[in-house]
Amino acid sequence: MGAPYSEPMTFLTLRFGIVLALLLPFSLLAKARWPNPKSAFHAFVSGLMIHGIYLACVFWAIDDGMPAGLAALVMGFQPVLTAFFARAILKESITRNHIFGFILGLIGISLVLLPRLQGGAFSVTPTQIAAAICAVITISLGTIYQKRFASNLDMRAATVWQYCAATLLCGGLSLLTETQTIEWTSEFLFALAWLVLVLSIGAIFLLLWLIEFGAVSNIAALFYMIPAVTAVISYLLFNEPITLSQIVGIAITATGVIIASRASHSKTRT
Repeated sequence: MGAPYSEPMTFLTLRFGIVLALLLPFSLLAKARWPNPKSAFHAFVSGLMIHGIYLACVFWAIDDGMPAGLAALVMGFQPVLTAFFARAILKESITRNHIFGFILGLIGISLVLLPRLQGGAFSVTPTQIAAAICAVITISLGTIYQKRFASNLDMRAATVWQYCAATLLCGGLSLLTETQTIEWTSEFLFALAWLVLVLSIGAIFLLLWLIEFGAVSNIAALFYMIPAVTAVISYLLFNEPITLSQIVGIAITATGVIIASRASHSKTRT
C-alpha cells in the first residue's frame, strides 16, 4: 500500500526512525535495564540482520521489479534454513515431525502463491534473486544470532539498539542511492502507521519474546503463515480473489505449522 509513494530505503528509514522516537522515551520512562556495551553490540548486530539487511533486501528487490509473490516464495525457505542453522549452531534437535511439517509448509505456501506467479511473473534479474537469497539467509542467521547472543536482555532497551542499527543502515543507503521523495497520501500514512505500530513494535516484540523462550526451529515454522495471512489481508483490503488452491494451501500450511510446533512441545514435555 505504501510502496508507490516512497523509495524503499527512504520508506524503511522513516519507519525505523519513528519506531526509535517512540521506543527510546518509552524505555527511559519505564526504567528499562540497559545492556552493557558487549550486550548492546550483540543487540545492534541482531537488529542489523533481522531488521536492516533483511528488509532492505526484500524492499529493494520488490521495488526493482521482482514480483512480491516470488519474493515471498523465496522467503518461504526461511523456516528450513533456520532449522538447519539451529541444528548446526545451537544443537537443537530436528525431529521427523519437524521435517514433515516443513515439507507441508513448503507445499502449502506454493499453492497459496501459485496464482501470483502466473502470467509471466518470472521475469527477474540475477541481482533481484541475489537480494532475495541474501534476505532469507540474513533473517535465518539473525534469528540464530538473537537466540545465541542477545537473549536474556531487557527487550525494550535491546530493541532500541536493534532499530538504531536498522536506521543507520537504511538511512545511509537512502542518502547514497535515493532522492528521499515522499508523497504524503492517506494510503502511505496508513501503511506507515501499520508498519510502525503493528509490525515494528507489536510483532517484533512478540517475535523476540518467542525467540527467548522457545526453540528457534519451532518459531521459524510460524513464518510459513506469512503468505497465507497476506493472501487473506489482500482479499480484505484490496479485494484480491482467493482461489480454491489458495484455500487448500492455507489449510496445508497451517497443518504443517501445527505439526512442526507440536514436535518441539512434545520434546519439551518429555
